[in-house]
Amino acid sequence: QVQLAESGGGLVQAGGSLRLSCVLSGVIFDIRTMHWYRQAPGKQRELVASITSGYTTNYADSVKGRFTISRDNSKNTVYLQMNSLKPEDTAVYYCNFQLGLRPIAAWGQGTQVTVSS
Repeated sequence: QVQLAESGGGLVQAGGSLRLSCVLSGVIFDIRTMHWYRQAPGKQRELVASITSGYTTNYADSVKGRFTISRDNSKNTVYLQMNSLKPEDTAVYYCNFQLGLRPIAAWGQGTQVTVSS
């Protein structure tokens, strides 16, 4: 069984920064792309950022230039550095990994990010 655990969220003022972490534990094979998603109340979950096994990154337009995704393969960990935070970034942030050909089916609890005006 594999398990995702997000951490690093909190309450910050607009313009502030947070660094999110997500660790995958369990019996793990062939981690490919790592992803960060977020979901605000009443909204659909959206893909925020991805990083491939070749370290290619992609970002949602709404966070481009402000967020940076990175990975540490030795720790089975993906990070999301969030700078210049806006109230619109307020959401629960979730990670997911592509394991082989499939994403992990079981989501973690997520970590709450709240950005005040």
